Amino acid sequence: MDDGDENEQVRELQARLRQLDLFDRAPTGFYGSITAKAVGRFQDRRGLPRTGVVDEATWRRLLAVTKKPTAAELKPATTNELDEPDPRCKQGRVLCISKESRTLAWMIDGRVVSSMDVRFGSENTPTREGVFSVGWKAKDWTSTIYHTPMPYAMFFSGGQAVHYSADFAARGYAGASHGCVNVRDKAKLSALFDQVRVGDKVVVHW
Repeated sequence: MDDGDENEQVRELQARLRQLDLFDRAPTGFYGSITAKAVGRFQDRRGLPRTGVVDEATWRRLLAVTKKPTAAELKPATTNELDEPDPRCKQGRVLCISKESRTLAWMIDGRVVSSMDVRFGSENTPTREGVFSVGWKAKDWTSTIYHTPMPYAMFFSGGQAVHYSADFAARGYAGASHGCVNVRDKAKLSALFDQVRVGDKVVVHW
């Protein structure tokens, strides 16, 4: 396994590293710089060459000192704890997005159906706050302005959308979006994308 890989084995790798307190976030299945650093620290601890790449020796050593991850370890509800939903989120079908807790909660009639970590725009390109609705969806989309992939995009305010971000998966909160709501768990967002309909409410709040 190496930088740029994205699969279920990477998710297992991250869950096992998390058992050893070497990976401090929910497994994403994407092998980026954070995962490479965690692998390097593990290799240091075990007297292996620090490459940040998982070769056969590294994988065998990791298997020997960790247990098989449970389903909850592989796909925890969210890394960030949900806060109290905004009152505007408590009726109907709503993508309830909190800037305070950096979470997205998919809610139906006041009940949280699923949740995931999110990242927002920078100071220069802030994510708009307020009540919106999903205007249109695109499973495979590339930004016409920034020319970056926006898989599972659900547009709610002009060019701003909820979408998967490989950069968020790799770098976490070290980066920012250009105003969109980034999600780092691709599998969770894929499931959400299939449930959300055009016209569903979007609330972005503090």
